[in-house]
This record gives sequence, structure tokens and C-alpha cells, in this order.
Amino acid sequence: MKINGENYPTISVFPSMMTVPDCVVVGSNKLGHGHGEAKFYISSKNDMYDFYGPQGFSAKCFMLKTDLIAYLLAIRNEYFEPSQEYARKDKLPQLWKERYSMVNDLEDVIFFQVNDQDQIEGPRGYVNSTDRAYRVLRELALPLVSYVYVEKVGDKANPLFYWKLFVDFDAIWEKQNGPLVFHYGKKKDGELRTPVAQTKKEEEKRKEISKARDGQGKYREQLLEQCRYCPFTMISDERLLIASHIKPWAASNDEEKSDPYNGYMLSPLFDKLFDRGFITVTSNRHVILSEFISPYTWKQIGIQNDTFIKALPMDENRIKYLDFHHQSVFKGSYKFED
Repeated sequence: MKINGENYPTISVFPSMMTVPDCVVVGSNKLGHGHGEAKFYISSKNDMYDFYGPQGFSAKCFMLKTDLIAYLLAIRNEYFEPSQEYARKDKLPQLWKERYSMVNDLEDVIFFQVNDQDQIEGPRGYVNSTDRAYRVLRELALPLVSYVYVEKVGDKANPLFYWKLFVDFDAIWEKQNGPLVFHYGKKKDGELRTPVAQTKKEEEKRKEISKARDGQGKYREQLLEQCRYCPFTMISDERLLIASHIKPWAASNDEEKSDPYNGYMLSPLFDKLFDRGFITVTSNRHVILSEFISPYTWKQIGIQNDTFIKALPMDENRIKYLDFHHQSVFKGSYKFED
């Protein structure tokens, strides 16, 4: 990747995603009532020291303004229609606007230091920082539905650590459409009724939403008209194909959710890889592989970076959705300059 015009090769990728917990975010974003101390649990101490350096380390990290803007655009729906009971839930739409404006005024590259919290006993590894950029992350991130991806880049003797904030779209979906809601009422004699499932209308609505989200119904039929096989495997058996969304369901508006141009027919493995951001594709039909998956695993899957996917449907309508996938879903630092 390039930082201020200088190339910084990737050295390694942190082996796990760092889910942003409630204790890290600022008060308006919290789910609980505690203030927390902004200490970020990131992994076991062993994994943390292998990646960042020996005990007591102070690591120079950075975020990109373009990534923060992409994150805010990706999580906008959650700010405006929250799936969780945030402390200032009613203020989140206005806070989103204020934070979007704030991020636009930042430098293109935002540097900060994170420090080992080795005073905390036990096997769990924590970092913390008093730098403004770290505060920005705490202001933007919504807990349990956000996570951080980290790459070590540059010179092995003096590395930098690239942090990128992502939205966990699956977590938002689960919180929006969790277990069936049970209704309680009173019998004529005053006793509580036995719990019953949602009303018929609510249940039908939920089934309809779930069906569309899982790529069924009309959306699937229209997508099959455009592509009757997985472009990666050429599998054409409809029983083995999934109608995937390019721009995730949780980030899409009603029109985008049912737009067949916001999708590809994929076999299960490639649906999972694409949905989780481990692969993406450029507008000239080349596949880009995330370094979060090991070279050995990619070899076993049987695909190489920059492979040309001739059968991949591509048009202006899909490119706008792919731009979102590049910035907000794909787990990597590749810059898409076709």
C-alpha cells in the first residue's frame, strides 16, 4: 500500500478480527452504563506480542480517512435505525452527520500510538492510547457490530500497523432479526397466557424479509436470468447456487436489497469468501484475494490473485455496488485502479 506516496509492503496480517467492545466506545455509543477505560482487548498476550512486539511495546499505528468515510457510509443504517439500545439512541442520526463532517476534515493518514497494557494480569492482551486518532475510532465505532482488521506493513525492523474499521453486517442482521418475540396477554380470569409466537402478520413479514435476505424469491429469479452459474466454478445446478448480495443487506436500502444488479450467483464456498470480504473483484473482472487467508489455503481452494474471471457479469449498475464492497467489505489494502 502507499502512504503519502511511499510504498509500504505488507509483512503480516493479525490472525483475528478485533471486535469493538462496549468498554472502548464513547458514552453516546455505549450499551451499558459503565464509563470504561478505553482498554481494547485484542487477543491473547502471546498472539499480541508475536505481532506487535515484546512485552511493554508501543506500536505506531495509522488509519486512512477514506477507510473511516467508508465505515460511516457502511454503518449509516445502524446509526439511523439502531438494532441495539445505545445510550443516546435518539441522538445517533445527528451524531452520524457530525462525525461524518468531522472525518472529512481529518488528514488523509491519521497516526497514533497504542501501548501494551501489561499491568493487567492474566493471559488476555490489551492496548490503549491517549492519542486523538484513537479517540476518533472510539467515537465512530458502535459496539459489538464493529471490528478492526490490522496489517503490519513497511520495514520489519521498524513496522507500522494499519488499522481498518469494519461493520459486522451479520451481527446487525442477527440483532435485527433475532429470536421470535413472544407476546403475553391475560385470560379473562386474570392469569397469564402461555407464551405464543409472533402474530401471524409479524411472522409473515419476518419470513418475507428473511427470504429476500437469503437470496430467495423474486430477487433470486431475476438474478438467475442474468447469471445462471457461478462465474468462479461454472457450477450451474441451481440447488448449489446462492443469490449473494454485493452491498450487504444490512447496509442497503429497500431498493438495493431487491436489485438483482446488487448480486451474483455463487457456489457456497465463494459466497462465503465474497460475503466475508476475503475476495473481491475489479471492474475489469480480476479477482483480488485477501491476505487474511493464508497462501496455503488459497492454493487448496485453487484460485490465484489477479485471476481474470471471464464469466463474471459486469456493468455500470454492478460497479457502483462493487465500489462499496471494495471499501467497506473487502479485508485488504488493495487499491482498485483498473
